[in-house]
Amino acid sequence: VPAVEDGDIKLFESRAITKYLAYTYENKGTPLIYKEGKPMAELAVWMEVEAHQFEPVASKLAWELVYKKMFGMESDPAAVKEHETKLATVLDVYEARLSKHKYLAGDSFTLADLHHLPALHYLTGTQAKKLFDERAHVSAWVKDILARPAWAKTIALQKQA
Repeated sequence: VPAVEDGDIKLFESRAITKYLAYTYENKGTPLIYKEGKPMAELAVWMEVEAHQFEPVASKLAWELVYKKMFGMESDPAAVKEHETKLATVLDVYEARLSKHKYLAGDSFTLADLHHLPALHYLTGTQAKKLFDERAHVSAWVKDILARPAWAKTIALQKQA
């Protein structure tokens, strides 16, 4: 379980941690939030879509295609097909959105994009990569956010652990 301690505050849960860090340190590094009006509302919508539509199916697909192998288990082809179909539906919505904007919440990288990185990292190394590659705007977005220098540092640190 991800956790962070910053002064007298102790947090767990990755989305809570990233929100806290984005608001607390908004003037350091890339701004990941919007604080007012329409941009804030759009960010909120796409953060909810990630948390409630993308992540549940992506994590189930990653379980079948990545984690089961780590535990010496066989993936269930029927479950893989079911989760790929569900993820494709979500990605069709993303394709429409990304045909109008570079990132999900607009034209700047935000928490809505950042929260996708772990699942994208694992799934693009599997047969599920085709689901992203089949959609031009989704494919460009995935390549863009996975290539961010901060994500490359994260992966490098993970490999050291």
